[in-house]
Amino acid sequence: MIPITKMKQSREKQKNEAMYRRSRQREKILELLRSTDAHPTANWIYSKLRKDFPDLSMGTVYRNIGILIQQGHINKIDFGSTFDRFDANTAAHYHFICEKCNSIIDLDLPVDDTLNARVPRSAHLEVRRHEIEFFGVCAQCAGKSGAGDTP
Repeated sequence: MIPITKMKQSREKQKNEAMYRRSRQREKILELLRSTDAHPTANWIYSKLRKDFPDLSMGTVYRNIGILIQQGHINKIDFGSTFDRFDANTAAHYHFICEKCNSIIDLDLPVDDTLNARVPRSAHLEVRRHEIEFFGVCAQCAGKSGAGDTP
């Protein structure tokens, strides 16, 4: 049996998708994001699609990214960087962010849903989800500068 909240989310997603007509550019952006685990920026997406769509503009890229986020197909990763990054893996998961090269790595860790229940109810807060990012130095950068170096 599908929980009622999942059914509502599914109906809302269908409603959001019906609001926008089909777009080849949007489909290619989603396909590109699903084909990489690099968590790219809008500029990276633009540069990859420019050869297929010579008249493509950054405005079109940003507009379609916004629609894909609204439709629940992708997530925006905001960890304080100058540029937003995007992820087509919309399942709950944690990230590791390298403080040297700014790469974002999906972590194969189980999401701890018990954290949501740990927020004190006495504060009258309703937790719907949580995000955790781990920061440090990736294996590639650690290998370049010596293991264990701190930035």
